[in-house]
Amino acid sequence: MAARRPSSVEELRAGGKPALARTLSAVETQGDSAEFAAFLDEAAKAGRAHVLGLTGPPGVGKSTLTNALIRSFRERGESVGVIAVDPSSQLTGGALLGDRTRLATDPEDTGIFVRSMAARDRLGGLSDHAVAAVVLMRAVMDRVIVESVGIGQSEADVAHAVDTLALCIQPGSGDSLQFMKAGVMELPDLVFVTKADMGALARRARADVEGALSLARPAGAGPLPQVLPLSASTGEGIAEAVAAFDTHGARTASDGSRERRRAAQQRHWVADTVRRRFGSHGLHLCDVDGALAEAGGAFAAIAGIDRDLRTRFGTMPSAM
Repeated sequence: MAARRPSSVEELRAGGKPALARTLSAVETQGDSAEFAAFLDEAAKAGRAHVLGLTGPPGVGKSTLTNALIRSFRERGESVGVIAVDPSSQLTGGALLGDRTRLATDPEDTGIFVRSMAARDRLGGLSDHAVAAVVLMRAVMDRVIVESVGIGQSEADVAHAVDTLALCIQPGSGDSLQFMKAGVMELPDLVFVTKADMGALARRARADVEGALSLARPAGAGPLPQVLPLSASTGEGIAEAVAAFDTHGARTASDGSRERRRAAQQRHWVADTVRRRFGSHGLHLCDVDGALAEAGGAFAAIAGIDRDLRTRFGTMPSAM
């Protein structure tokens, strides 16, 4: 008989990696059930980890950087959860596991948990399942790293699920201009110029990024993000990157902006899910803020709105 999933956050934390694995599997099988939605909302309220997002184009070195960050955090005794968002298989819809195979982690290390998740229909962004996985890992681990595929709308998606977003750009790529055109430069809290061992090209890329940020950030958006050169393969700049994550996390925790950010994220999860399932008309028919206040959490609000709108439209509920 298969072991049941934990029924509380305390049980989830006490159960270690096996309990977390069972609960993450339940995300895909239990969908919008009222019981599981309440459990996810409990986990969201109990979130203790600092959640880091890494985004940027394919080939920029996100997986190599993730490996370096894992080593740094584990050396400090911090537990780390990693969600590697992979492209979806055109045949099965599942993750192609490209990112996970590049992460060199010890399977016997109980302080590290890596999960690959398919982007599904999000064009490289975070699916509903990935958002739920962030919430679960956030309640259990000290650090959570979300590594995006880095195509399509992933930059915006990741920004709605993390506490600190780092945009990775590589020298000689012209990424700065492309990201400025796409509005991506408005999103990051930090910018990393990867492959800093490339010398003059890396220095030029850093100057280009700083110029793009000064042009792209809207007035009143606060100080410009710190731009840091690093090379995950040589270790250059990794300590500074970890320190920048620490500084941003500590500041947002102390001034209340992290809690405000997480509250805004929950509202976004509800509105975004309703819009994707029922379109703009469905979103217009519901009161997102009222549903959140009544349900006490995003996942219960989504489940309640879903049931209500499917009753109105005469359609059967679908999996989350």
